[in-house]
Amino acid sequence: MMKSRVLSLTVVLAAGLWGQAGPVGGVRVSGVVSGLAWGQDLPAPGDSAAHVDLSNAMILLSRTTGAVQFQAQVGAYNIPILGAPYVTTAKTVRDLFGPVPVAYVKLPLGAHLSLEAGILPSLIGAESTFSFQNQNLERGLLWNQENDVNRGLQLDAAGGGWQASVSWNDGYFSSRYSWISAALTRTLSGSQSVTVSGGGNWSHTAFRTLATPVENNSRLLDLVYNLTGGRWTLQPYMQWTQVPANPAAGVRRGAGTWGAAALGKSKLGRGWSVAVRWEAIRAGGAGHPDAVNLLYGPGSGAWSWTVTPGWQRQHYFARLEASEVLVDRMAPGGGFGRQGKGRRQARILVEAGIEF
Repeated sequence: MMKSRVLSLTVVLAAGLWGQAGPVGGVRVSGVVSGLAWGQDLPAPGDSAAHVDLSNAMILLSRTTGAVQFQAQVGAYNIPILGAPYVTTAKTVRDLFGPVPVAYVKLPLGAHLSLEAGILPSLIGAESTFSFQNQNLERGLLWNQENDVNRGLQLDAAGGGWQASVSWNDGYFSSRYSWISAALTRTLSGSQSVTVSGGGNWSHTAFRTLATPVENNSRLLDLVYNLTGGRWTLQPYMQWTQVPANPAAGVRRGAGTWGAAALGKSKLGRGWSVAVRWEAIRAGGAGHPDAVNLLYGPGSGAWSWTVTPGWQRQHYFARLEASEVLVDRMAPGGGFGRQGKGRRQARILVEAGIEF
């Protein structure tokens, strides 16, 4: 009941603020409201072939000047993931990060130094958590190995073409503050940059929820290249992860993953654009059935393609997405469909809404 009231309240707030986005008493107010339709083949047990749902109903509040600054996101959200069963918006809000998934205070400590504290976006990875922040509707296979939102402290520094951040946090939203994350970005030119980001849990915990998977005990590293030129953006990256053995968490034998991806987007004019993503990932543990399952069984691999044409004019937007995931060396019953025998899953998604 509480979650449904939050969803309703967010929609009412969004309607009331329609046309009023911008600074209000020094606080900038913006938001997004959108709906999603989804069709797929070979749904997993408990899933279905089609879904219609609210995908976003969020208010974004920020203050970026003064001695005390802040960012906050309030409302409902959905996080579709390639190759994973659909999770409704209500369940996503309830079981992941709650109705306030991001909320932190920022204290400027000087011209090039600041401290942040609260519920923070992860420093790791090339894709953001929420669909309206990304060029594709679904999050990717590599993104699904990373943490998304964590609670803690973050120190940021910038200067001379460098940006650096280090964070002490709870990793995969575990409420166990044993993670250290960091990111270092070097601007190569006005259109190019390279980012190295990573982190790890320097302790061990058996705590598990939907938001805190077995990867909470992992260490991971990403290397991301960014290029922006004219109508094009290009973002290839590589990823490495490792989950060590942890009998208390049910991990008898550790394993890791290696992955590579390339994201691109082209603006076509008249509000139209097209975004593409390609990924390949391989899990370790081949030949060891007791190894931790990080993909579709120990030693399994997968690759995916995603194409997302989109249109936006003023506040209105719409996106269509086609995607496919292909799996090899999967564990028995670890694939797609009711029997877990399918090696391919294709999807079509449509999203439309307003941003203000």
